[in-house]
Amino acid sequence: MEKGFFDIQILLIIVAAAFFFIQVHGFTADSSLGQGNFQQPEENIYIAVSYVDSSGKFRTQKVDSKTLSSSWVWESSIDGNLSQQIIGQIPEKLTEHPMNVTEESVHPPTYYNQPSNPIDPIKLRRLRLREKRKEQRIADLVHMSKDTEMQMQKAAIRRTQEFINTRKSWYSIWRKEYFNPLSDSTLKLMRDQIVMAKVYASVARSTGKLDLYDSLIRRIKESQHATRNANSDSELQESSALEQAKAMGYVLSDAKDKLHDGAVITRKLRTMLQSLEDTINTVKKHSTFLVQHAAKTMPKPVHCLSLQLTTDYFMSNNINKEVSNEKLEDPSLYHYAIFSDNVLATSVVVNSTVMNAIEPEKHVFHIVTDKLNFAAMKMWFIAHPLPASVNVENIDEFKWLNSSYCSVLRQLESARIQEYYFKATHPSSLSAGNENLKYRNPKYLSMLNHLRFYMPEVYPKLDKLLFLDDDIVVQKDLTPLWSIDMKGMVNGAVETCKESFHRFDTYLNFSNPLISHNFDPQACGWAFGMNIFDLKEWKKRNITGIYHYWQDSNEDRKLWKLGTLPPGLITFYNLTLPLDRSWHVLGLGYDPAINPSDIENAAVIHYNGNYKPWLDLAFTKYKMYWSRYVNVDNSYIKECYAY
Repeated sequence: MEKGFFDIQILLIIVAAAFFFIQVHGFTADSSLGQGNFQQPEENIYIAVSYVDSSGKFRTQKVDSKTLSSSWVWESSIDGNLSQQIIGQIPEKLTEHPMNVTEESVHPPTYYNQPSNPIDPIKLRRLRLREKRKEQRIADLVHMSKDTEMQMQKAAIRRTQEFINTRKSWYSIWRKEYFNPLSDSTLKLMRDQIVMAKVYASVARSTGKLDLYDSLIRRIKESQHATRNANSDSELQESSALEQAKAMGYVLSDAKDKLHDGAVITRKLRTMLQSLEDTINTVKKHSTFLVQHAAKTMPKPVHCLSLQLTTDYFMSNNINKEVSNEKLEDPSLYHYAIFSDNVLATSVVVNSTVMNAIEPEKHVFHIVTDKLNFAAMKMWFIAHPLPASVNVENIDEFKWLNSSYCSVLRQLESARIQEYYFKATHPSSLSAGNENLKYRNPKYLSMLNHLRFYMPEVYPKLDKLLFLDDDIVVQKDLTPLWSIDMKGMVNGAVETCKESFHRFDTYLNFSNPLISHNFDPQACGWAFGMNIFDLKEWKKRNITGIYHYWQDSNEDRKLWKLGTLPPGLITFYNLTLPLDRSWHVLGLGYDPAINPSDIENAAVIHYNGNYKPWLDLAFTKYKMYWSRYVNVDNSYIKECYAY
C-alpha cells in the first residue's frame, strides 16, 4: 500500500466514497443520526473504493468495514443476505495497482473527483434533506389546484404593490454591499477644486502672474463643463473626469507654491462667501415672488370653464331652479359649508364627498361664492345633478355683511390696508424693511375667506355643520363626524403641532403683551380645511363677538400677520376638540415627503400651500388623488382643456 494513501485527505475521500457506494447498494452510514435500524455486521464487509491520488492517477482499493469508527450507523431497506450477495459480487480483480483511465472510458462520480474537498457526512445529510424538500415542493406545485395557484399569484402581486422602498437611490443593484456612501466623492472634489482655483486665479491676476491665471481659468472652464449637470459620480464620464481632476490638482499645487498666503486666501474666501449669500437671497426672493404669482393666478382652462358655464346659465331656462328650504334647514341631515370662487375645485370637493358617502341623499352642500362666479357655480351643479342636495348662494346678497358689522370689511376699506396691498414698496409692520410676499395674496382681501367666522349668521337653523376648504379631497364617508361628542367644544379639528412646529408662537406676536398675557406660546395649533362646528355652542359662547374683538385689536397688524388661521387660533382658544389625525392629512400643497400610507388611509387630504392640484406647479405624485374626481369626458372640461 503506498505511503500517500494514509494521508488524511485521502482517508476522508475513501470514507466519502465508501459512503456513496453503500448508499447505492441500499445501505446508509450517517454519523449525524446517532442511531439506526441495523447495527454494524459482525463479519467483515469489504467495500470497493475508487479515487484519484496526489499524482492524478486513478486507483481502486478495498476497505474493511471494521476500520470504520463506531459512530457510523448502518441502515438498509433490504435484508442482510442481499448484502452478502452484493459483497460477493465485488470483482477480485480490484487491486492497488494504478490504472490509466481516460475520460471516455470511466466517469467517476463527483465525490471521487474532488480529493481536496472531502464531503463531511453531516453536510451530506443536509444536502440530502434539501433535495428531499425540493422534491416535495416540486410535487406540491405539480399537484396544486388552479384556485390555489391564482391565490398565490394575487398574494404575490399584493405584496409587490404594498412594498414601499423609501430609499430607492441607495441601491445601485439589489445587493446591499454595492451601496457606496461616497457616490459623489469625485464630483465634490472637482467642485472644491473649482472654488480654490477661483481664489488662486483672483490672487494671480492681482499679482501679475498672468500665465498662471490663464491656466487656472482654462482648468476652471473644463471642470465646470464636466460637472455642469451632474449630481453624482455616475453622471460623470469617469475617465475624463479623473484626468481633469488630476490636471486641476497639478495646477492648484503650482498655484499654492507660488501664491499661497493665509491672510489673502481667507480674505478672498470671505468675499466670495458674502457674494454668494447675496446672490442666494436675491434668487430666493425672485423664486418666492414667482411661486406666489403662479399660485394666485387663475389657469386659463379654469377661467375658460367659468366663462362657458356663465354663458350657458344665462341662455338656459334654469335660472330659478332652487333646492327646497326643508332640506336646507333640516338639522337631521348632514350639512356642509364650502366658500369658494373656483368652480372646478368645488366640484371635486362635492363629487368626492358624494362618491364616498354611504347615504348620499342625506347630504346637503351649502356653497357660497362671489358675484363674478355665481352663475358659473350654479350652472355646473344644474348641468351635473347629484343624489345629494346642492345650494349655491351669492355672498353679495348677504345684506347683513357690511362694514358697520364686520371688522374685516371695515379694515379692508381703510387707506392703510390698501397702501399695504397695492404699493409694493410699503414694508410689513411685523418685519420692517422686508416685503412679506406671502401675505400679499389677494385671497386675504376676499370676504369668502373670513365668512367662516359667521356660521350662525349664514345658517341660523342648523345645529352642526362641517366646513370644507375647496382644496381638499374626501376619500371616506364623513358622517361619523356628526356623532362625535364635542364635550362642550365649538370646533373639532386636527392638530398640526409636531415637537416645536406649528405652535401658537409660530403665528402670533408674543412680544405684544396683549398676546403674551392671554395665550400660551406652546399651545398646539390646528388646521382649517375640515372642521366640525357645533353651532348651538357657538351661539352660547358668542364666538363671532370674540372674533370681532380680536380683529379690531389687530387693526395695525401688530398681533399677527394677515390671514384667517391666527384669528381662528385665538377665537377658538381652549374651545377646540382635537380629532384623530387620520381624519385630515395636510401638506400636499407644499410637502413632497408625506408618507403614502398616511395619504391612502386619510378621510380627507388637503392641498394647503401654493402647489394646488389644478396648477402646473402641483406635485405630480399627489395630483392623481385629485384628478380621479375630475370627469375628463365632460363636455365643458374637454372644450376648455383642449388647448
